[in-house]
Parts: sequence; structure tokens; C-alpha cells
Amino acid sequence: MGRVFEKRKHKMFKRYATMAKQFTKIGKEIAIAVKSGGPDPNTNARLRLVMQNAKAVNMPKDRVDAAIQKAAGKNDASNFEEITYEGKGPGGVTVVVETATDNPTRTIADLRVIYDRAGGAVGKTGSSDYLFERKGVFRINTTGVSLDDLELEGIDAGLESIEPGDENDAMLYCGFSDFGAMQKFLEEKKIEVIEAKLTRIAGSHVSLTPEQMVDFNKMMDKLEENEDVQEVYHNLQEADEE
Repeated sequence: MGRVFEKRKHKMFKRYATMAKQFTKIGKEIAIAVKSGGPDPNTNARLRLVMQNAKAVNMPKDRVDAAIQKAAGKNDASNFEEITYEGKGPGGVTVVVETATDNPTRTIADLRVIYDRAGGAVGKTGSSDYLFERKGVFRINTTGVSLDDLELEGIDAGLESIEPGDENDAMLYCGFSDFGAMQKFLEEKKIEVIEAKLTRIAGSHVSLTPEQMVDFNKMMDKLEENEDVQEVYHNLQEADEE
């Protein structure tokens, strides 16, 4: 019983740690959205999306409201910069890290250590742009929604493809520059957006040996633990893609 309990406790703590990381990430996104567009979600499209994403990860409403009020306060001195870092990981895998930081000097120092210990190195900004295609992704509630009609009507807003889900949801993909137009289109159609984000999709992939995978997974864990890291993208060949 003791060993089973320890395993359950480990999973429980890991889930709580992941939840805490998500809340921290959303909190920074709220601060950035409020400082760039104001605290009123009715007039701040970016804030509306962040609030929807907060709901998707079950972030309590009182914490969302508190984050908005804090960011809008005159005494809030926090100023997060959104900076993207690129480099190579184990076996030549390209790893792109999006951060939100109030101390870029600390962030780049931490990331250099993580990349170096994995046998890689931080590269020049823009050096990996050609390997990834930037896309907008919207996960919507499909209850009462005709995906066939949506596919036709969404073309002018930049809709490129739809992937139906398993639980009354679907993923919509659009170009990077069409993200705002797609958000507006879905709002006008009164289609519920469960969550939305800009993402990077690799066009080519790299395979790793089992030994390199150990180092790669350690690298991913360290990046996940870093408080400044918001998103991590890579071009590792996943098992189900082979």
C-alpha cells in the first residue's frame, strides 16, 4: 500500500505542479494583455482569449480577476517582455522557446545552461524560422455548429482546415496573420472558443537515439520548470509520426 500511495502522491504533486505552471503562464499573459490593451475584455480581444484559455485550464475566476486588477493597478511595476530564443538540443534537434520575462539577462543565462547541459547551444534569433510554420489554432465547442458550413464561411477569415474532435469540439487552423480575423469571425458567429493560441509547426523532423532521448527529455523537463518559459517547440520526430 505504501508504494502505491507514493506513486499516487507523485502523480498528484506532478499534476498540481503542472497546474501551478499553467496558472503562472496565464497570469503573465493576462498582465501583458492588460498593459497592451486595457483591463476591459469587451474592448481587448487579446484579453478575451486569455480569459477563455484560463477557463480551459480551470483557473479560478477570482484568480483571473485578481490578475487583471493587479495588472491594471497604478502600483504594478511588472513589465514582461515576450522574447523568443532558438537553438539546438541533443542530436541536432531544433528547440524554440517562447518566454515572458521581466529580466531578460536572467532568462538567457538560465536557457544557456539548459541548452549547454543537453549538449546543445542557443543560436541566433531567426536562425530556425525556416523550419517552422506559424499557425493560429482555435479549439471550439461544436454543439449546434455545422462544420461543413463553418468551413465555407470561414474561408474569408483565413480558415485553412478543421480537425473534428471526439467530445463536441474541433480544432480550427489559420495562418499566423489571420489569427485576429479568425477570432473576430468566431465571435461574430457566436461560436464558443474553448482555447486558442499561436503555434509553430515543424516542416521537417529529426530522429534521436535512445541515449539522446534521455538527454532530450531532461532538457524538456528543465525548460518546463523554468518560470520564464511560456511555450516550447521542437522538430523531434515523434513516435506516431514515423
